[in-house]
Amino acid sequence: MRDWQPFLGLPLWVWLFIFPTILAVFCLIYRDPAERLLRPVWRVLDRIYLGAGVAASCFMVTILLLIVAQMIMRWSSLTFPGATEYAGYAMAATSFLALAHALTRGAHIRVSIFLNMNKFLGFWLDALAMWIAAVTATYFARYAIKTNIMSEMLNDRTQGTDFVPEWLLSFFAMFANSPSKWGQIWAETGSDWVYTPVWLPQLPMSIGTVLLAVAIWDYLTRLLVHRESSIISEAVE
Repeated sequence: MRDWQPFLGLPLWVWLFIFPTILAVFCLIYRDPAERLLRPVWRVLDRIYLGAGVAASCFMVTILLLIVAQMIMRWSSLTFPGATEYAGYAMAATSFLALAHALTRGAHIRVSIFLNMNKFLGFWLDALAMWIAAVTATYFARYAIKTNIMSEMLNDRTQGTDFVPEWLLSFFAMFANSPSKWGQIWAETGSDWVYTPVWLPQLPMSIGTVLLAVAIWDYLTRLLVHRESSIISEAVE
């Protein structure tokens, strides 16, 4: 597998880094047209970030339920196979799915000592920091997806005692195949439980890192259009 294989005739790094940077420059130079063009996109993305935050909170509640279930099983002298692994998967999903939502709420640590020196310098330093963060997050997201692909290619399975139903794997397999193959996928699906493929708990990591990269590019464009950061920490009293 080549690292930066072409996509629609252009290297992948052009789509991931050059085009978003060009969009950022467009927002810097043509503020009003960029705002009219991107405002509907911003509204949709805000809902996606919120949805990811809600999903992260659901996984956090899942951790609590797994812990309570494990306690009850122990009191009943029963076993809960894979409970520790399931809780670990839920914790990873909570952490990664919450990244973009936490960014939009100002929950990430941001060192702003130099940004407060004066408004002009603060704007350019903030824009530069956001651009570097966007490039870094995009690089991370790309390799998170590659990790998913490699795990599926190698058919890597968990080493714990956790299992998943085959129909769940078939459900996710639908998204990686054309609709013409869906009938065959479900025809070959049994009712057994199988060892968890590693790509399944890795999915929230890939989704979360992609959303984080999109969110940073998104808020970079908002910064360049509005000339002030849209990331505002929520006050806690």
